[in-house]
Amino acid sequence: MMEALRHALRAHHAEWAELPFEPLPDKGLAHLHMRLVGSGVLARIPKQSQMGLPAADHLAYEAACFERAAMSGHTPQLAGVLPATAALPHGALLVQEIYGRPVKLPQDLGAMVQSLASLHTLALPPAGERPPLLDDADPLAALVAEIDQQARHLDAALLAPQSRQAIEAELLRLRALCAGPHRPHKRLIAFDAHPGNFIVDSQGRAILVDLEKARYGAPALDLAHATLYTSTTWDAASSAVLTIAEVASAYRAWMALMPPTQRQREWLLPMRRAMVLWSLTWCAKWRALASQSAHAHPDGEDWSSELSDATLVAHVRERVNHYLAPQVVQSVLDETLALERELA
Repeated sequence: MMEALRHALRAHHAEWAELPFEPLPDKGLAHLHMRLVGSGVLARIPKQSQMGLPAADHLAYEAACFERAAMSGHTPQLAGVLPATAALPHGALLVQEIYGRPVKLPQDLGAMVQSLASLHTLALPPAGERPPLLDDADPLAALVAEIDQQARHLDAALLAPQSRQAIEAELLRLRALCAGPHRPHKRLIAFDAHPGNFIVDSQGRAILVDLEKARYGAPALDLAHATLYTSTTWDAASSAVLTIAEVASAYRAWMALMPPTQRQREWLLPMRRAMVLWSLTWCAKWRALASQSAHAHPDGEDWSSELSDATLVAHVRERVNHYLAPQVVQSVLDETLALERELA
């Protein structure tokens, strides 16, 4: 891979081609990262497409995510794109390296909320300028369809009956919400705003460094993903369990940063419950697919554990099993009711 990366740099960014390379620890299921020593740039090399796209389309999608989000001032700058080749089958992005530390919760909740608000308050581009990012005419219906697609793996994931029943009951509730006439406003959202995807820089800003799933949808999904138990305890470096009061404080801080017309308080908790469902059904999907062999071709999704470091895979497996346990499934659903009372 190093030789393939160097060859691609010689062809497209010769100024960095002869620098030493330093691989970063394998911390994510979707990318490897290589430091181009002394350049302030990282090569972000996909292992797969979480969006299910062909390799070239996926690379273009990721590039667009970084370009759109950069206007917020709280994400890395895109420095270049290395096209997919036979030697580098997924291609790579060259992105600004952010120097800092993992978030510490609850201390950095305010900085995370500021980062998300800077993204959510960006003007919505005209419809013709939103591709290639997802921009469904009905983002709520699209979200339900995405969750339903993941829920197809519930059988293969071998959930405990209590977990399965709780998830299916919540799915019915979400479908009933979707059947109604009302919809949340659309804005640019990260859709993967768990605390492990932020780095706190020397100025105390929380920089969101993982942007491959950005889309136009409901901002409340990001706020949920930043503060749910299944998110705050996902990454070992930033793991913490927030109290209901701390989560409520984050929600209030976010609302204070948003224009009144964009707060849409009535959607905060329904979208939180939807993100709970998305997270739990993703866990079921990963548990069902991780044991499969890696794909021979570079296109589309590939959750095979063969693509990641064994230590990372063991950590993900432990977290997934924990989140799908009956007491945890019920707890994360009940937590939304407690938050509703706290915000009231």
